[in-house]
Amino acid sequence: MENKQSLIVRFHRWRLRHLSERHFVVILSVVVGIIAGIAATIIKNAVWLTQRLVHNISLGHYVENYIYLILPITGIFITVLFITYIIKKPVRHGIPNVLHSISMRQGELSRHNLFSSVITSAFTVGFGGSVGLEGPTVATGAAYGSWISKVFRLNYKNTILMLACASAGAMAAIFKAPIAAIVFAVEVIMIDLTTFSLVPLLLASSSAVLTSYFFMGQDVLYPFNVETSFELSDLPYYIVLGIFAGLISAYFTKMYLYIEKLFEGFSTKRIRLTVGGLSLGILIFFFPALYGEGYEAINMCLEGDLGYLYDDSIFYSFKGEMWSMFVLIIAVILLKIVATSITFGSGGIGGIFAPTLFMGVNSGMLFAQFVNMTGLKQLNVNNFALIGMSGLIGGVLQAPLTGIFLIADISGGYKLFVPLMIVSTFAYLTVKAFTSNSVYHIQLAKRKELMTHDKDLNVIRMMEVKKLVETDFLVLRPNSTLGDLAEAISKAHRNLFPIVDEDGYLKGMVKMDDVRHLIFRQELYDKVHVSHLMYLPEHSISTSDSMEQVVEKFESSERYNLAVIDQGKYIGFISRARVFSTYRKRMAHLSHD
Repeated sequence: MENKQSLIVRFHRWRLRHLSERHFVVILSVVVGIIAGIAATIIKNAVWLTQRLVHNISLGHYVENYIYLILPITGIFITVLFITYIIKKPVRHGIPNVLHSISMRQGELSRHNLFSSVITSAFTVGFGGSVGLEGPTVATGAAYGSWISKVFRLNYKNTILMLACASAGAMAAIFKAPIAAIVFAVEVIMIDLTTFSLVPLLLASSSAVLTSYFFMGQDVLYPFNVETSFELSDLPYYIVLGIFAGLISAYFTKMYLYIEKLFEGFSTKRIRLTVGGLSLGILIFFFPALYGEGYEAINMCLEGDLGYLYDDSIFYSFKGEMWSMFVLIIAVILLKIVATSITFGSGGIGGIFAPTLFMGVNSGMLFAQFVNMTGLKQLNVNNFALIGMSGLIGGVLQAPLTGIFLIADISGGYKLFVPLMIVSTFAYLTVKAFTSNSVYHIQLAKRKELMTHDKDLNVIRMMEVKKLVETDFLVLRPNSTLGDLAEAISKAHRNLFPIVDEDGYLKGMVKMDDVRHLIFRQELYDKVHVSHLMYLPEHSISTSDSMEQVVEKFESSERYNLAVIDQGKYIGFISRARVFSTYRKRMAHLSHD
């Protein structure tokens, strides 16, 4: 261990002498991108091997669909056992976990995230859990970015940049869409796109894609060839599709939060697993299209083949009938987020990106088929299916640029760029009428832990009330005399004196300016008590207050010092000067180049 530490110390010394910080960050961004690409490869192959194993165990075919009743609960059960008895710590959902580490943990992720998301998502998705792999891949890549930052003692700004590079690399490796991955880092991970961050993001994204090419070939996850480009006469339909996608996105968010709250009400993991696992099995039994990530169904839908709605289904005999297609496609759209939320609620690990794409492609297909059936116009159903995915990304993730560039990248060109912009924008505007934050951000926003592109607000949220408390004020008792106060004034370097009883409760305060006219009247020293001179402050700070509340109280009170009280007991004071000084230091730390 000492030799290892000595080696690291020697490397640090060499780096400081021969490499600038900027050049070192550039090198690390390539390393992080390669690691993210490897992580994506491992996760995809782990799931593929698990699915093959499950397929072989089930004798290579489904016995009248009944195998679906037990597969998902089996995978989630193994996942819960792994987390409970091996990890022994919660494995949080991927992208929200990364966002939480940025806002509340200085970019540090738990060490188990280096491997836990890989294993747990492989069991969850491999056995049919209705979630995606993008979140776990991003979390794994970000964990390595965090670990590398800690090893090389990077400052806060560069640590966050490494997490963003890892996140972009993971997305680039999965979808083989490097530009969309950078946009994702800016929109969802909330990294500031500056000249300092742009080059590392580009290198991380491109190196991750090349790594993915090396291990998994150059085939994209969702191949698509644009046969018919944008027609101006389709414009109204793209606008309506955007609004429709926004409504579906609002449903996605509301249903996700509702089911999450429902499962939080269950008292034990056993109940959550039993109720969730069985419910998920029943859903997949009736609608096999909900099984797993759903990327095969997405590809079939993009090709105009709706066989996935009927394959291995009890509704197979209705295949080819128009009414059954509408019923089933509406069902899978509405139930996909239910299946995804149940997977999470019962203990499974995964992401919501793939379910979003699944609902998007089906929403676009449903819309185009409905318009064609009415005879209003004959739309290209494949194009609308593709663009529907962009709408759901723009709505659910509230990341319209990510939706535009991702779908443009995977479609092999930008012939549909204008309709992608229209649908994503209208979906985003529509969902904003129902919820101000995406699924990734909403819980963090409620706890005021979400980092945004507002650097001023971010710095305020990074400050902690407890670390700003000053305790060097001389304390007096309610029965202290004016003479005691005069003696305290002669010793103190503060002009404010808290009056605290024997139990530690704040009874009031005395300002030197209020008693200045009495200080030299020695005949009153034993006659006047501070209880006659003190006042009870109108404004105070609780240790549970956020820094935003603290700033608001300083602004509304116009005071220079505010008492900090915990359930009535005196803790100390926070000064306006201390808040401003800490703010300036944090801002310099965050903006350091």
